[in-house]
Amino acid sequence: MFNLNLVDLPVLERIDGEIRQYRTPHGLLYPSVTTVLGAAADKSGLDAWRKAVGEEEANRISARAARRGTAVHSLCEKLVLNEDVNTRSEMPVNVHMYRQLERELRAHCDDVRGSELFLYSDKLKVAGACDLIASWDGVPSIIDFKTSGKNKRKPKQKKKILYNFSFVSIFTVYMTYVLMSFVMKRPTMHFIRIY
Repeated sequence: MFNLNLVDLPVLERIDGEIRQYRTPHGLLYPSVTTVLGAAADKSGLDAWRKAVGEEEANRISARAARRGTAVHSLCEKLVLNEDVNTRSEMPVNVHMYRQLERELRAHCDDVRGSELFLYSDKLKVAGACDLIASWDGVPSIIDFKTSGKNKRKPKQKKKILYNFSFVSIFTVYMTYVLMSFVMKRPTMHFIRIY
């Protein structure tokens, strides 16, 4: 069982269009962190892969990866919120990935502040959702679940690191000024990556 010390943050309206945006409680529209970082990313490798396998196959693989990620994230969310986790109807690869994440979460994670929380920053003018805010080995942290089908080379991780540091910044600003009961002085971020 995880210690739950949940924070009550507003749910932001997600608006999908040419870019993903979120509407803040004050009615402001901010682009997602993913959208902002994606605009600056080098997509030549992804474009070359799509060309090599063909659009139809690339779409099929991408959709399968998205379904896998959604399923594993859902199982992890139930776990950290102390809800019943039923893996009987899940695909074996999803269960395998979940079990790896479960081991890491049980070994390192506690003091859960929330799962799938919406965050925004009026200072940075970005918004998004993070997988988990909890203590990792006693340190308040933003935790990101990764369900890649293969190991990624280190240079490709730069975008993910920027993404998570953006959330650390958003959460620090938001929590410092809005929820004074939980001020993260030096939050950290952790990837839990399984292959």
